[in-house]
Amino acid sequence: MLQIPKKNGTAHSIVKQLYDFATKSPEELFRQLNTDKDGLSQEEVERKLEIYGRNELAHEKPPRWYIQLTKAFINPFTGILVFLAIVSYLTDVLFIAPEYRDWSTIIIIFVIILISGFLHFIQEYRSSIETEKLKAMIHTTAAVKRKGTDVKEINIEEIVPGDIVYLAAGDMIPADLRIISSKDLFVNQATLTGESEPVEKYPNLKKDKLNQDNLTLTDLNNICFMGTSVVSGSAMGVVLLTGQHTYLGLMAKTLVGKRSKTSFEKGIDDVSKLLIRFMAFMFPIVFIVNWLTKGSWLDALLFALAVAVGLTPEIFPMIITTNLAKGAVAMAKRKTIVKKLDSIQNFGAMDVLCTDKTGTLTLNKIVLEKHLNIAGEEDERVLRHAFLNSYYQTGLKNLMDQAIINYGEEKGIKGSELEKIYRKIDEIPFDFVRKRMSVVLESRSEGETIKRQLITKGAVEEILSICEWVEYKEKVVPLTQEIKNEVMETVNQLSKDGMRILAIAQKNDVPPEDVFSVADENKMVLMGFLAFLDPPKESAPAAIKALLELGVDVKILTGDNELVTKKICKEVGLSIKNVLLGNDIEKMTDDELSKIVEETTIFAKLSPMQKSQIIKALRSKGHVVGFLGDGINDAPAMRASDVGISVDSAADIAKESADIILLEKSLTVLEEGVIEGRKIFGNIMKYLAITTSSNFGNVFSVLVASAFLPFLPMQPLQILFLNLVYDISMSTVPWDKLDKEYIKKPRKWDARKISSFMIWFGPISSIFDITTYILMYFLVGPAVIGNSYFLLPEYLKLQFASLFQTGWFVESLWSQTMVVHMLRTEKMPFIQSTASWPLMIFTSLGVTIGTIIPFTSIGESFGFVPLPGIYFLFLMFTLIAYLTVAQYVKERCIHKFGSLL
Repeated sequence: MLQIPKKNGTAHSIVKQLYDFATKSPEELFRQLNTDKDGLSQEEVERKLEIYGRNELAHEKPPRWYIQLTKAFINPFTGILVFLAIVSYLTDVLFIAPEYRDWSTIIIIFVIILISGFLHFIQEYRSSIETEKLKAMIHTTAAVKRKGTDVKEINIEEIVPGDIVYLAAGDMIPADLRIISSKDLFVNQATLTGESEPVEKYPNLKKDKLNQDNLTLTDLNNICFMGTSVVSGSAMGVVLLTGQHTYLGLMAKTLVGKRSKTSFEKGIDDVSKLLIRFMAFMFPIVFIVNWLTKGSWLDALLFALAVAVGLTPEIFPMIITTNLAKGAVAMAKRKTIVKKLDSIQNFGAMDVLCTDKTGTLTLNKIVLEKHLNIAGEEDERVLRHAFLNSYYQTGLKNLMDQAIINYGEEKGIKGSELEKIYRKIDEIPFDFVRKRMSVVLESRSEGETIKRQLITKGAVEEILSICEWVEYKEKVVPLTQEIKNEVMETVNQLSKDGMRILAIAQKNDVPPEDVFSVADENKMVLMGFLAFLDPPKESAPAAIKALLELGVDVKILTGDNELVTKKICKEVGLSIKNVLLGNDIEKMTDDELSKIVEETTIFAKLSPMQKSQIIKALRSKGHVVGFLGDGINDAPAMRASDVGISVDSAADIAKESADIILLEKSLTVLEEGVIEGRKIFGNIMKYLAITTSSNFGNVFSVLVASAFLPFLPMQPLQILFLNLVYDISMSTVPWDKLDKEYIKKPRKWDARKISSFMIWFGPISSIFDITTYILMYFLVGPAVIGNSYFLLPEYLKLQFASLFQTGWFVESLWSQTMVVHMLRTEKMPFIQSTASWPLMIFTSLGVTIGTIIPFTSIGESFGFVPLPGIYFLFLMFTLIAYLTVAQYVKERCIHKFGSLL
């Protein structure tokens, strides 16, 4: 006996399972599922819930808080810092006498790690909570019959295999189920199969499918799949598979897996590797040079360790997290949920936005634009007959019917008034073979019957096939081939304008019977056309324009036809370079697609996997790609992109695949998100480039000093203190301003640019460090202590070294801090561009504290000594010269590379 699977299988095994269900008789099926037409008992429902679980799809539920907290601390930079802390513990605590043990380095490192990790955790935890609240607001129900109760609506999560479900037009299929009985049941399963038209479902599998091998989903005409929807008709079915055991469940599970690395993640990895390589290269050099020149391997190891700490931008994780959290808060104020913090920076780096059309650029609301006679003129009779047809039909009123009724009411046509004149005799319902539907009306005046009328509405070709006459230039004349050609020319022109066209026909020669059939739809009179449009959102043109101005190329990826899509592009102001259809992509290799994908604006008639294929092709060309969508079929493309964007009305799987969820219909938030992302990236790069180049210069200076000085240029603890003061002053970088020119184009992570920045600007600071060495060693030191170093007794040598170290500490702090203002902008600092107040205040406090501390008892504990007044005169000239050279090199760098950062 076939068993319902308790674990997910492959797509093939699920189709085979469903095929076995499809070939059984209802009686066999009921026995196998332990049910009948009256449904399951409550006890059986509870038993099956225990076995198969709730009817839910696999989705990315937020991990428990302690897992999120742990993950917040797992990143390459934290790893570097932990390694440094371990080494520091070994050298400063474990192998040192108790009275000399120093925990300061370890404490500083772990405080930085804790602040960064907790900031990251708090923001992502809050975002996940908001996302779950959003999903909890959405409830879907189904009509289910169970023993001892009537048919009633229950939450689909409570449905189990064996439940009897009743379906009607507009219902969502709640599970994979077998049809037991049906009447004109048409189901839209495009989200799973890609079929553009609804398909009819029957109680029994077609005979030609019974013994056929290699059946696909589309062959199972008596099986309805979870996630599809009923377009028209009604049915009763029995549930076969639920939740993750369904075909949609298998698809959802594949979407929950690990995503490929985004631009942000790749950038962080590249920068981490660069710094690790640099640290691994410099650490042994500093250690060996100091060991050979100073003679003590332990002092050399401690100093090399301090240099390694100084070389590493320890607060980089905190800078990143603070920037991202600040961006998430800013986006939240614009009613946007940021599910994944990293996605904000990807938003800013994005240079291509691929978007679905329906429901994203458009309102997903059909509007009646025109009601025309055969001559192409607005005609109230056409609108009135269309209104009568839509108003009196009892089947599923689709979006077009609703658009006709809404438009008619706006024009003063009232259904309540028509009911006084017209009485419905019968209707011939719509089906997807005829592609038309008819109503038979009887009009009366003061109780006396005037006439009967058959009014038909449907696809143009189908209506033409049943018409022999036409209302042409206020006369009813035979429908000649010449008039047909004129009709089709009008229809084609309207189609080119992106409109969907229906035709209206009627006849008065209606027999006096009460039951009518398709056979009565003949010898009709063609009246005119109805032209519909799914209009773009009001915010779409402004959003597209803003994105293009920000250097973001916009591409449309849609399952709709190219004519409608071209019209929408025209209305939103998007220039069309090239159009590519799904069937063309089907014939292409990945290499062929990648060659044309950049030059194409519209991709139409696509399957879900083709959308994903296009995203991957764009990313393979080096683009940072965003995808905006709202359907189940958009989920694979979202996961393939660098940043997936969805809306609150989207399908659950789409929202789970998204990184960012827009809570408002306006698209202007896209522009704001891009700008916010670029501000974040700019400030991250600002900190990283300036700090690494400054640290590189310091290390180079240390190497020179180590080779020529008879003492350490700065004590390990002094280097750590210098680093701490500088880091605190730089902690306000996330609140700094950016030049308007910087955010006008996309920016991507580039470790090579960081490396170039280090090479260009690092040695400049070393030049002035070396001039400070010379001044301190040959002028200030001898002037204050009384003689040159080698002529001094041992105790004065220690004072000389302390004075030298203090002088370099202060100069290094001033130069490191002041150059921040030079390199944070491509403009002239303080004149054309000033830093934000927080950065100004903290950098000023940093240099003030660093200058004053040698004159305090705290400074004495760090090994500092007071500096003479002559030193500060030299310091002023050194800083002016350094900043002048830095500004000149900055201008040369911009001229050579086109930008600074």
